[in-house]
Formats: sequence, structure tokens, C-alpha cells
Amino acid sequence: MSDDHTHVQEFFGSRAADWDRRFPDDGPAYAAAVARLGLREGDRVLDAGCGTGRALPPLRAAVGRSGLVVGADLTPAMLEAAVRAGRDREGRLLLTDVAALPLRSRSLDAVFAAGLVAHLPDPAGNLRELARVVRPGGVLALFHPVGRAALAARQGRQLTPDDLRAEANLRPLLAGSGWDMTAYDDEDARFLALAVRAG
Repeated sequence: MSDDHTHVQEFFGSRAADWDRRFPDDGPAYAAAVARLGLREGDRVLDAGCGTGRALPPLRAAVGRSGLVVGADLTPAMLEAAVRAGRDREGRLLLTDVAALPLRSRSLDAVFAAGLVAHLPDPAGNLRELARVVRPGGVLALFHPVGRAALAARQGRQLTPDDLRAEANLRPLLAGSGWDMTAYDDEDARFLALAVRAG
């Protein structure tokens, strides 16, 4: 396992048990972001870096019982917290790295990724892997329940021009990874970038 993986596992592993209690009011924001994916009954969707699985219930509601919902995360403690919360009933949980997904190419209609992009060790390569598993015309949502400025303030840091999620950086990063960005919202109450899998 790389140092990056170890760091991510340690960071999230130590926080998994009380993650949902720390952010109890994020549910409506997740549901609103999932709604922007435009999922239909029977669609197949991945929650990449699913953590405790907070997006799994709205994803399941969007695709119905005939759809496929997969939650993938690198941190065992996060998936254990998802199971304790009963969210494994909403989708199949995979302990895996989003850099090497055990999924067929072009097998999904959409990917939802909350808080993921800042933790990717190889953003371009990792976004290409997400593109690999999505059919052309499928959708990617990069989401965070607070905007970039609010998150930086919460973490006691300044926003810098090299922030990966700044529109000027994210748009070309996505374009070079097989995605066309179609929407970009960065407000106090939400960060959401939508992209479509290029043909």
C-alpha cells in the first residue's frame, strides 16, 4: 500500500466512528446533489469514496430496486460505519481503491463522489479510471456539502489559486480525463461540479 493510501486510511479511519454525528445536517444537501445527476429507474451508479454511505439512500431512491448502487471506499472503518448505519441495505459495499475499480468498462451510468477529489493521489489518472467505468454520456458529480471558502475557513486555511476544485483548475483536469464539465456551483452551502463522460 502506498504512503498516500496509508495516510488516507489513517485520516478517515480515526474519524469514522463519529463521522455522521459530526455532520448531522448534511442529508438534504446530499439528496439535492444526487437529484442533479438525473438518474432514472434501473440506472447503475457508483458512490466513489462513499465513506459512511450517506449518499447511498438517495442514490437507491433515484435508481429504484431495479437499479444498481455500489459504494466503494478505501477505509475499512468507514465501510463498517456504513454497515452499522444500515446503509449496506441500499447498495453493495466494496473495499477498494478508486484508482483500480473492480468494475467493467462502460458498465455504469453515473458516479457520485463526495469530498473525494481533494484526497486523490493522482487526480488525472483517478478521474480517468472513473471515466473508464462510465458509459459515454454518463454523468459525474463532484460534491461537498459546503463550498470551498467555507471548507477552508472550517479547516483554518486560506484558499489558494492552485486549489484543485477551483473552476479554472477543475475544468481542464476533467477535460484531460475524459469528462466535459457541464455545471459548476461553489456556494457557502454547497460545492457541486457536474461533468458528462465524453464520447
